[in-house]
Amino acid sequence: MRGSAGFLLCSLLLLALHGTQVAAQDDQPDPKMPCANWMGGVPGHPGHNGLPGRDGKDGKDGVKGEKGEQGLQGPKGDPGERGIPGAEGPRGFPGQLGIKGQKGESAYVYRSAFSVGLTERAPHPNVPIRFTKIFYNQQNHYDASTGKFLCSIPGTYYFAYHLTVYLTDVKVSLYKKDRAVIITYDQFQNNNVDQASGSVLLHLSTGDEVWLQVYGEGSNNGVYADNTNDSTFMGFLLYPDTD
Repeated sequence: MRGSAGFLLCSLLLLALHGTQVAAQDDQPDPKMPCANWMGGVPGHPGHNGLPGRDGKDGKDGVKGEKGEQGLQGPKGDPGERGIPGAEGPRGFPGQLGIKGQKGESAYVYRSAFSVGLTERAPHPNVPIRFTKIFYNQQNHYDASTGKFLCSIPGTYYFAYHLTVYLTDVKVSLYKKDRAVIITYDQFQNNNVDQASGSVLLHLSTGDEVWLQVYGEGSNNGVYADNTNDSTFMGFLLYPDTD
């Protein structure tokens, strides 16, 4: 009996406590309503921004896009520095034959010259005067035994002579191939020593001979030479024929 009454009392107490909690819950204001019960609170200030979050992981590469249109050409840039020379390329094919050039001068130097003097006081007339005093005759184109210059190199030559005149008149001629080219005459003055000279340019062919000769008879044979007076004959090649 006592056990049943105790159980009943406990049940009544639990029901009373549950009813009190339900009533208390019904009396709480709804925070979403503009006014809770009889008066709403003042809105609060916005809070501070939070700290940035950590960087996320890199995403995967997307699909390659389509090729875009070509842009406008930009301005020309400054020239770059000269690069290192490249390797030599393969040898090309021979070109076409060019036009034949003009004939140049020969690399060989042609020389022909002589300078001689008289040793006889009165050379014989009508024969070549033999100048036997040799000043220069390196090519041996002058023959002292005959008094003649023999042309070995065809071309243009210069010849000259300077003769001392003494005791009688002088009339000499420069010969080329048995023909007198120029004639020089000097009239002797008593008690005096005079000079006779002449010069000429001649074109010679191979084998042509040139010499000096007293012209006429012995009365015009006043060509003279001694230890203090010379009579000379000389000639040299100006330029050879190129053909």
